[in-house]
Amino acid sequence: MTTTRRMRNIFASDAKTVIVALDHGLVEGAIAGLRDPAETINAVIAGGADAILTSYGIASTFADHLGGIGLILRSGSAETAVRIGADAVAVTAFPRSDDAEATLDILGRTIGDAHRWGLPVMGEMVPGGFDSPAALQTAEAIAFSARLGAELGADFIKAPYADRYEQVTAATFRPVVILGGSKGDERDTLANIHDAIAAGAKGVAIGRNVFQAPDPLAMTSAVAAIVHDGASVDDAVAMLGPLSGEGHS
Repeated sequence: MTTTRRMRNIFASDAKTVIVALDHGLVEGAIAGLRDPAETINAVIAGGADAILTSYGIASTFADHLGGIGLILRSGSAETAVRIGADAVAVTAFPRSDDAEATLDILGRTIGDAHRWGLPVMGEMVPGGFDSPAALQTAEAIAFSARLGAELGADFIKAPYADRYEQVTAATFRPVVILGGSKGDERDTLANIHDAIAAGAKGVAIGRNVFQAPDPLAMTSAVAAIVHDGASVDDAVAMLGPLSGEGHS
C-alpha cells in the first residue's frame, strides 16, 4: 500500500480530517477519559472521527474496535506499525529548543524508514517544546516549524494553534492540522478550530478536549461539524447538549 492510499484512510473525501489523540497514557498513565479505552474509542468513532492517534498497546489490544477508522501510531517502528495495520506514524520534534537537533534527527530518520514501507508520517512540530515561551508560540514561529517538518519529508503536519494561522498554512506545502492543546473551555476550543479551518488548516488532532469532555461523542460530532460541514461555532456548541457546562449563554 502506498502513502497516498494510507493518507486517504486518515483524510476524508474533502481532504480534511478529525483525528482524536488517545496516546496520553504513554506519559500520564490511566488518566480520566482513558481508563476504559474501548468506551472512548467507540464514542469518538460514533461521533464522526476520521482517525485515532494512539499507542501500540491500545492499537493492538483494541484492534476490534478500530476497524473502519484511520489509525496513527505514536510508538513502535514503521515495520511494527504496518504489521498492526496503522495508516501513519507520529513523531514529535521541537525546533528552536535545546532538544531541536535530537528530535529533528529522529523525525528525519523515521520519515526515511516509514517511507520505505509506504507509511505516511505525521510530524508534530512544536517550536521550543510544549512549555515554550510566548515568543515561540506565535504564528511566525509555528510557520517556520511547520515548513521545516515538510522540508524533512513529513506527509502532514500537526502544529499548535495561534492567531493569524493563515501564516502557518501558507508556509508549507503539506496539510496542517492543529494540535488540540490542554483541556479548556469548549466554546474557545471550537472557536479556535473554526478559525483555523477558515485559515486553511485541514483539520485537527485533538485529545483531552474530546476524551475529557462531559460527552465525548457530542464533542467529536461538534468538531466534525466544523471541520467537514462548515458549521458555525454557535451551531457546534449547541450540539454539545445539556451535559456541557461550557459556552452557553
